[in-house]
Amino acid sequence: MAGKPKLHYFNGRGRMESIRWLLAAAGVEFEEKFIETPEDWDKLRNDGCLMFQQVPMVEMDGMKLVQTRAILNYIATKYNLYGKDIKERALIDMYTEGMADLNEMIIVLPLCPPDQKDAKIALIKERTTDRYLPVFEKVSGLVSALGHWTWKQGKIVPDWHSLGIDLHSQ
Repeated sequence: MAGKPKLHYFNGRGRMESIRWLLAAAGVEFEEKFIETPEDWDKLRNDGCLMFQQVPMVEMDGMKLVQTRAILNYIATKYNLYGKDIKERALIDMYTEGMADLNEMIIVLPLCPPDQKDAKIALIKERTTDRYLPVFEKVSGLVSALGHWTWKQGKIVPDWHSLGIDLHSQ
């Protein structure tokens, strides 16, 4: 029997979080190897296992998988979570790409210059509310599986605090 998948990433959610969720949905236990020091990072980059010198990286089935979407596709396919046919896979991919677009806006927020942060948060809130959530609200059970969302006043809304965004300090 193969060992547990080993996840290599920094000690945070980031790009590894969706991989953790998918493994959990598949009922797969995994180990995490956090990159905690510059030496850990240098060792991982210099041993040749990071195709593009980036993490996340998942060791499983004798492979060292990189690139978040490639990892997700592999896990979903392996554990029969990637649709029953090409049409279902296309639909899954459309939802996945929509979430990736939203995630990209959120993940770069800490890098935003302070004088642009309010406008960036307003844009994220507007797009989340008007563009992304209406699509996900139509899919039964999907939003609850995505995490970082909560039910308030009869609507699904982002749990900004769990996303690391303090809207009250604005």
